[in-house]
Amino acid sequence: MTDVTYRPLGNSGLVVSTIGLGCNNFGMKLDHAGTKAVVDAALDAGITLFDTADVYGGQAGHGASETLLGQALGSRRDEIVLATKFGMDMQGANGPDWGARGSRRYIRRAVEASLRRLQTDHIDLYQYHRPDGVTPLEETLAALHELVVEGKVVAIGSSNFAGWQIADAAWIASTSHSTPFISAQNHYSLLERGIEAEVRPSAVAHGVGILPFFPLANGLLTGKYRKGHPVPAGTRLAGGRFSAWLTDDRLESVERIAAYAEERGISILDVGIGGLAAQPGVASVIAGATKPEQVTANVAAAAWHPTADDLAALDAILPPAPAQQ
Repeated sequence: MTDVTYRPLGNSGLVVSTIGLGCNNFGMKLDHAGTKAVVDAALDAGITLFDTADVYGGQAGHGASETLLGQALGSRRDEIVLATKFGMDMQGANGPDWGARGSRRYIRRAVEASLRRLQTDHIDLYQYHRPDGVTPLEETLAALHELVVEGKVVAIGSSNFAGWQIADAAWIASTSHSTPFISAQNHYSLLERGIEAEVRPSAVAHGVGILPFFPLANGLLTGKYRKGHPVPAGTRLAGGRFSAWLTDDRLESVERIAAYAEERGISILDVGIGGLAAQPGVASVIAGATKPEQVTANVAAAAWHPTADDLAALDAILPPAPAQQ
């Protein structure tokens, strides 16, 4: 088993592996057998954070990822920190929601459906997938606090929140003596450092652990896409909606990372995962996988621990987002 490190998730008693497994491919690219192979590889490698959402499932339908994950975990469910999300459009699977998917009424329905699909009596980290723009955050936090008190949820987190919303949630929880968010799952990679301007400072200030999604920039930080080389057939960026990620600027950045990695005798993947894991406030880097060998490679990449000089050199080639005044 590859050596894996573990960290507290924000100001909480939850401890998670530095590399997490994103489960959005379950039901979309992977069937039961494929899911079981990836889950088993992650468990055997020492990964403890498994992150899914009720809306994940692709062609297999909303909820398929949770269903497949619950089946694949089986009796090993208590070996992990099980994280899922609510708040995206489930196309009526939880009944009519009228867009108020942060409401108490909707949350009570959503959590019961997720518990059934995951075949568990509790969710370790229940995350509000995206603010609905309708429900007052006070109502959402109060409803989530009820779930914690009832034991159906251990801890709660946000996803796709702005910095001011993270601060607002912390203030509401503090003044109402209710359960606070302990995590913030946002789009974050060394090629997409926008959250460093407001989200990261807010999260760090309020004891909220950051869980980056798309940490490998849709595969650009795996090393499979290089300037002047054809796009590998069948890959994520070979066509469709994600092909727009292959911009000249991003490919130039990848070439700079490749040179940086070569100087240190490591891979682009090592830089993408290890370099991100070393950023302030990051608790676990959530990376998806469609094959067991990808899980193994991601865990190995998290074992690279850059020095202060390494991080300074990285900032020189991939400048951090400027802090907001």
